[in-house]
Amino acid sequence: MKPIFISGIGTAIGKTVVAAVLTEALKADYWKPVQAGYKTGTDRSALASLITNTETIIHPEGYTLQMPASPHIAARNENRRIEIPKLLHDFNQMDKRRPLVIEGAGGLMVPLNESEFVYDLVKELDAKLILVSRNYLGSINHSLMTADICRSKGLDVAGWIFNDHYLNYEQEIAEWSGYPRLFSLPLFDSLTKETIFLAAGGIDLDYLYSRL
Repeated sequence: MKPIFISGIGTAIGKTVVAAVLTEALKADYWKPVQAGYKTGTDRSALASLITNTETIIHPEGYTLQMPASPHIAARNENRRIEIPKLLHDFNQMDKRRPLVIEGAGGLMVPLNESEFVYDLVKELDAKLILVSRNYLGSINHSLMTADICRSKGLDVAGWIFNDHYLNYEQEIAEWSGYPRLFSLPLFDSLTKETIFLAAGGIDLDYLYSRL
């Protein structure tokens, strides 16, 4: 199975929640290649607190950067440069016997350095891309622009996971974008191991695997 790359239509979209649900459902391993900003904790530590299965290996980040900013700016602030070959080296050292869920930073057009973007990392990893859309006023536009980027860059898209609720237009986004809806998640009142476990248990795994 190809690695599964989680990207969103923007920031604060719910990628870590989706990654936790998929990691739990698939008993997958998890990797956040680039973490920018960790004053309140990393996405890796958040995910570790939300899953129950004991098989998951949570890999260390390739780059952990202090500033909560675009990765290229956060790296520059520390006199560093994010290098995709370094991330590929880390990836190639991993045990591939289980599925691997990879959580991106922000959206596909987030810069990693002065000339490469998150979508470049998706392509170099030869990953299956899952798009996360959070339902809010304006998300149709952001979702369809993200879909256009995927087509223009030739990315291998599995489909959409929708997060939160606003109005009932998920199927329209799926149809207009040409990428299917995989499943939807509610806006959780609280994020706990139990809520993630229950959400993971509600996934149609046969359908999900057919897209992956």
